[in-house]
Amino acid sequence: MASYRFDHIHLRSPDAEAAGRFYEDAFGATIRDRIRNGASLRVVVDLGGATLFIEQVSADTPAAPVPPHQGMEHIGLQVSDMDEAVAALKAKGVRFTAEPKELRPGLRIAFLAAPDGVTVEILQRG
Repeated sequence: MASYRFDHIHLRSPDAEAAGRFYEDAFGATIRDRIRNGASLRVVVDLGGATLFIEQVSADTPAAPVPPHQGMEHIGLQVSDMDEAVAALKAKGVRFTAEPKELRPGLRIAFLAAPDGVTVEILQRG
């Protein structure tokens, strides 16, 4: 039987450079590469060990649907200190769509808006 391992998440954006900078500025991600194929641009970002391919698309490409919807819902990032992370993100102007709350004992979550209709959950366990 074939074996599988995670490789990447593929996002689409009318401004791949700006989207890449958002992940870099907000979460300390690293822009690893910029790949051009003719007029096409792909910004490759390392986000906490996960690779994001952010593909440039034309501005008239349909936007992501508003949750809830079928398919990928959000990207989850674990943080060591929720209060510190929220304060730092808000200081950078990041917009939260759901403020921190305790989902159950030992699990706090919050949601924020990333570019291009992407939702990011930050969570603290323990």
